[in-house]
Amino acid sequence: MMLPSAFRPLVDISADPGQGGLWFIFQTGCLLVRCEGDTPCVPRLAAGSALPVPVGTPTLIGVLGITPCWAVEADAAAMVPVGWQFEGLRRLFNRLSDEIVAIAGRALQWLEFERTHRFCGVCATPMENHEGGHSRRCPKCEHTVYPCIAPAMMVLIKRDTTRGRELLLARNVRAPGPFYSALAGFVEPSESIEGCVHREVCEEVGLTVRNLRYFGSQSWPFPHSLMVAYVADYEQGEIVCQASEIVDAQWFTLQSLPQLPHRLSIARRLINSQIAEIDPTHAALRV
Repeated sequence: MMLPSAFRPLVDISADPGQGGLWFIFQTGCLLVRCEGDTPCVPRLAAGSALPVPVGTPTLIGVLGITPCWAVEADAAAMVPVGWQFEGLRRLFNRLSDEIVAIAGRALQWLEFERTHRFCGVCATPMENHEGGHSRRCPKCEHTVYPCIAPAMMVLIKRDTTRGRELLLARNVRAPGPFYSALAGFVEPSESIEGCVHREVCEEVGLTVRNLRYFGSQSWPFPHSLMVAYVADYEQGEIVCQASEIVDAQWFTLQSLPQLPHRLSIARRLINSQIAEIDPTHAALRV
């Protein structure tokens, strides 16, 4: 997910929500959308207009052009009016515009930060907003916390054989669908991202790799990851799946690709880059 160029990120807890704008209203991780045929939309309200559901205290997370964007949690018992519903953000991929999905991801991460940092982790005192809402600080012991960003590596392993280019793709036990993707894992304390790549590859599929090349990064708000992606060349080893992490892992040629991740994910862009390097007309690039 990439924030649109017209979006100016900010957090302002003192702003006036009565000025209207785009509202990203969540309830237990699901986004409120109006259902208009096959094209849902988030609430876009004029100044002084009423929200469709009762909510808590909103936070201004940024401005899209000149339109304020608000993040807020709906009351747990809020009744949804006819024509509205709460849906998981992943289910809204391809149905909302990419720019709205990206801003919704930012909203979801801010609400998660607010939800999980209501009390001080040192002395349990209720936390207060600090630095205009960019952090929270304990009024008793002054412990200060900032939004949590969890760095994670992703690596697509490739090899060229007599069958052509082969990609190592795996099904993770926690994947929200039957698709295959590149390997991924969270960086541990005192570990470099490159060190994490080598460790995770060895742990998850029993292989070693070489020639790591940085591909790109992406914010991933499920719940607060920063994915850092690499391409690597296969060095040696036979696939042995780590049962607690990987359901299945295989070498796939470009002619036998399985179901792949959604196009909004950096995993799909990473896979597509390797497909395009060999076959720029491949059907998978158009999905």
